[in-house]
Amino acid sequence: MSRNTKTAAVFIAIVSIALPFAANPKKRSGTRNQRNETPQNAPKVLWRKPADISARDLFYGPGGKEDQPGITYTFLKEDLKGSHPKFDVRDQNGVKWRAKLGAEARPETVASRLVWAVGYYTNEDYFLPVLRVRNMPRLQRGQNLVSPDGSITNLRLKRYLKDEKKIALWRWHRNPFVGTRELNGLRVMMALINNWDLKDDNNSVYEEQAGASSGSAELRYMVSDLGASFGTTGRSWTPTRSRGDLNSYRHSKFITKITDDYVDFRTPSRPALLFIFNPVALIMHLRLLWIGRRIPRSDVKWVGQLRAQLSPD
Repeated sequence: MSRNTKTAAVFIAIVSIALPFAANPKKRSGTRNQRNETPQNAPKVLWRKPADISARDLFYGPGGKEDQPGITYTFLKEDLKGSHPKFDVRDQNGVKWRAKLGAEARPETVASRLVWAVGYYTNEDYFLPVLRVRNMPRLQRGQNLVSPDGSITNLRLKRYLKDEKKIALWRWHRNPFVGTRELNGLRVMMALINNWDLKDDNNSVYEEQAGASSGSAELRYMVSDLGASFGTTGRSWTPTRSRGDLNSYRHSKFITKITDDYVDFRTPSRPALLFIFNPVALIMHLRLLWIGRRIPRSDVKWVGQLRAQLSPD
């Protein structure tokens, strides 16, 4: 199970990363319905059964081809939060996007496709090989990634949805889905893509309109930062191996133990030994190890059957 499943994921990752992205003008304005106040009894959703997994478009993802970014962009503001350079832009259709630069752009886009394909919520992410922005100022972070002509290569764009609002973070060990196969299946997916950076800060709860006509809202739980994927199984002292390194991913161990009742996965694993000199980071990552351990076999089988419906096509 481990070798075949991971080989398929490697193939999909390689294809998704290698294929060029051709940005076409958007036909939709991106305008969403006005959002209402969230009722106290708003339904909480982590996973929704896909209509046809085998037909899901892993190239364009949840936004589809029709929601892909435009051609021209205007700079809005730089975001100094987090550990990777980011800034906001608006395309010619009035749609707002958040650009993320650096080593996480490719793996995050691919990871979002696989997680979404089996029914979990993800952001509408797109990978662009090159981006040119009007009125581009000098960035406080990531200026070394900007070419002299103002162009930026290899970045991720995340679409802002006007009927969607981030309202909270959620915790792996304390949330409405603890003990369910849906949450356990998400834990398996994190192990499959080698997403070792599972701190709660990377989890988001979004309030989103459930239907255009009903006006009702639901709370969608998602892992909103999947950038530390497709590399080593834990935080490496060599940053280039920790994410987006298919050689490290391909040679990493997937399953460490199988019993009659549970399965233990390698991801997330202990960080590199040198992190003893950074005890805060060391302790934080050690507290995450349980996420990949003692997952019921029945839940592993359930999400495995969903993944089995994917193909290179």
